[in-house]
Amino acid sequence: MKSIVVLISGNGTNLQAIIDACSNGNIPGKVTAVIANKADAYGLTRASNAGIATEVLSHVGAINRESYDQKLIQSIEQYQPDLVVLAGFMRILTPAFVKHFNGRLLNIHPSLLPKYPGLHTHKRAIEAKDTEHGCSVHFVTEQLDGGPVILQAKVPVFTDDDISSLAERVHEQEYRVYPLVIKWFCQNRLQQRADQAWLDGNLLTTNGYANDDD
Repeated sequence: MKSIVVLISGNGTNLQAIIDACSNGNIPGKVTAVIANKADAYGLTRASNAGIATEVLSHVGAINRESYDQKLIQSIEQYQPDLVVLAGFMRILTPAFVKHFNGRLLNIHPSLLPKYPGLHTHKRAIEAKDTEHGCSVHFVTEQLDGGPVILQAKVPVFTDDDISSLAERVHEQEYRVYPLVIKWFCQNRLQQRADQAWLDGNLLTTNGYANDDD
């Protein structure tokens, strides 16, 4: 059974979806620790309620990003993770951190990458009058939101959508696709080779896995 460490900064709704998927056997793995950079992150309560170890490693007062990330690496490595999952962890990671966990570091981003890397994705989609939006699960590389995409989920954008309604629709898909990708990794079906994602020995396209089944 794979050991999973989850990094969060806030409410932890994706974390909850992952915890639930582990508990019901959909993911053949176990969340062994949840680490937050904010002490008031509600995801810590979710983890504690599930009997999962928690840590707070505040970035406030850190000398620089490099020194913070080195401490974060040390905290994570206590749990000997097979996989590190970013679930709303609002920090830009240093190249040294990414290199250390290369091939076992996942993120979910609320856009159809390569569209809208960075922040305010729902607002940008609405302002661009996009007709579809969504989320992307990807391996993390040194390029911000630029790692190889594994799986995307699309949602429609309606003319009367605001940021809140569109975000809610995207979140529903996040809770579905993130646990699925983590399951693939824990089943040894998913690998990162160089800057490419491979599933079941097949190179995934730029937009990731395209079929509806798992």
